[in-house]
Amino acid sequence: MASAEHEVLIRRDAMTVYLYLLDATKLPTWREAVRSVKLLQGPSATKGALYRKMVAGRSGLSIPADLEITAARPGAEIQFRVTSGPANRTGGYYLSTEGSGTRVRFALTSEPEGIFGLLDKVGLFNKMAQRRVRAEVAQLEHLKEVLELQPAVQ
Repeated sequence: MASAEHEVLIRRDAMTVYLYLLDATKLPTWREAVRSVKLLQGPSATKGALYRKMVAGRSGLSIPADLEITAARPGAEIQFRVTSGPANRTGGYYLSTEGSGTRVRFALTSEPEGIFGLLDKVGLFNKMAQRRVRAEVAQLEHLKEVLELQPAVQ
């Protein structure tokens, strides 16, 4: 199992950041490997919504991965799980108001499946998976850039 966390302070109010993160169709704007996202079932941007992401695979081809919003507390927290795709992942965005901005923490855990699960048990998978998960949560820096470049809603 691999896990990592990263946090940033974004100069936007908590509800603006929350609503942006809750809409999974916006993932391609700040997540490098996410090529596209579409809603599969449920109301968009709510607990229970199921999305299909197309993510970049090692060969350069797109791989489908289904993402479900599992918890949503307005302005404070969004949790999700990836239910299919290259790895079982769970994670969340945790928001808190800090001055005139919002502190966002992105936590992610990856459980290897199939042959990768076996490799993890003998210690061969963890370093690679840990490096990948750390790189994913660090993309929160790009979210900060994207949101701070947008005009503030008054």
